[in-house]
Amino acid sequence: MNHGENNITVVDEDGNEQLCEVLFTFDSEEFGKSYVLYYPIGADDNDDDETEIHASAFIPSENDQDGELMPIETEEEWDLIEEMLNTFLDEEEE
Repeated sequence: MNHGENNITVVDEDGNEQLCEVLFTFDSEEFGKSYVLYYPIGADDNDDDETEIHASAFIPSENDQDGELMPIETEEEWDLIEEMLNTFLDEEEE
């Protein structure tokens, strides 16, 4: 994934590539990781469906070009991400 870009390409379990738009990224000193929140491009075309927001941890590479997406494994990390997302969405509404 490209760090700092607005779009990322995510490969799912079946090996399908999906272009996603980055909502925001943040770093956590507590967990020593960076996180990215994103959603599939085109998903917001459906007015009836709520856009599904995905989150992954990622490790930026040395040159800050490509990073590796990692699954989020702990309840504590999910709680932090949910908190950050809620804060982000609250700020967007203002």
